[in-house]
Amino acid sequence: MAAALELFSTRDAEDVSIDDVAAAAGASRALVYHYFGGKQELYVAALRSAAEQLESRLRPHDGGSPLDELASGLKRYFDFVEEHAAGFAALLRGGPANRAGEVGEIVDGVRRRLFRLIQKQMHVEEPSPVLRTTLRSWIASVETAGLDWLEHRDVERPTLEKMLVDHMVALLGVAATYDGDVARLLERLA
Repeated sequence: MAAALELFSTRDAEDVSIDDVAAAAGASRALVYHYFGGKQELYVAALRSAAEQLESRLRPHDGGSPLDELASGLKRYFDFVEEHAAGFAALLRGGPANRAGEVGEIVDGVRRRLFRLIQKQMHVEEPSPVLRTTLRSWIASVETAGLDWLEHRDVERPTLEKMLVDHMVALLGVAATYDGDVARLLERLA
């Protein structure tokens, strides 16, 4: 699985063959086909593996305020990004341009679960449309920041993590001007 993730994160999925994966893994082509059936099944299994690894890291530890938990979650998120760069890149880049089907479901499933985790940490039962949009926008920003950091690594990780917590607070501040519930949430968080 690690060999497949590495190849899928550095090359387009269409440009990776079962032979490439077998050679990188030190396995036979027949063995890869036996376990995965074909390249698409292998690709989906690799993405699923990366998604499960990421999600297991992000489970809350219930240690402090919602912003403390957010900061702690970001640290664990970037631990994953750093330790599993190939899987992270493969998960978010999603391979084929058509993000429908299983690949899209995997990526969107991770995003939905992250959204619910943040919502739970903030003690919000049902987010308003403004809060929903704000949280989803922040998740997209964190994903983009992770990919950018992998490519450049020209911002220290602790600085990036702190900046993203501040980004959440700033986004909530803007959203608060449009939604009284978000304003009350922001007061509770501060």
